[in-house]
Amino acid sequence: MKKILLSILLLAFFQSMFSQTSLYENPDFDEIAKSHKIIAMVPFKTQVKLRPKQMKDMTAEQLNRIEKSEGESIQTAMYSWFLKRKKRGDLESLDIQDPRTTNATLKKQNIDYNNIMDSTPQELATILGVDAIISGDFETNKPMSEGASVALGVLFGFFGNTNSATINMSVHNTADGVLLWNYNKKVSGSIGSDTEDLINILMRKASRRLAYTKNSKEEEGEEVKD
Repeated sequence: MKKILLSILLLAFFQSMFSQTSLYENPDFDEIAKSHKIIAMVPFKTQVKLRPKQMKDMTAEQLNRIEKSEGESIQTAMYSWFLKRKKRGDLESLDIQDPRTTNATLKKQNIDYNNIMDSTPQELATILGVDAIISGDFETNKPMSEGASVALGVLFGFFGNTNSATINMSVHNTADGVLLWNYNKKVSGSIGSDTEDLINILMRKASRRLAYTKNSKEEEGEEVKD
């Protein structure tokens, strides 16, 4: 009996180590979301933490290209995630701005991946002409985007899944800049083969508390895990 109890405690301990989550929801988010017609997501600011030897053999420019590729890939994967829910009828009254439109509009204002953090979410959302904006940062020790993985494969001769990743994602209201929703999650181990897999895993439970998707049904056959 003691061994069983010890095993349960150890399992709970390791689960807490490998999957850590915090979520904030503005109490007025549900009501505010009713007036939203279009939202956009911008590239996520990314930090890739490679091994010391890899960092030694990589230039700052190469690392920046990899992080930019990863950040834009998270943006695209998030867009795809919302589109799938819109297609099945969960977001009938909400439009999602195409990332190509988002990035082109920001570029005209001399805003890109490298300086996007110099603008507030409200400023970015106003430039984009949307009701709310999804932004955030992402940290990983082995990128999952195709561009970043290929670059690392060429430089160091390895490919593969991410071992750990942390995402910090926020939704801000354009009208007043208020934070509507924040989700921070860290996962380790086997978390898919690309950024779309990663976003699906990260958003499974979070979507239940996201005003835009609260009433959506879980995908058939998906097992929801922390």
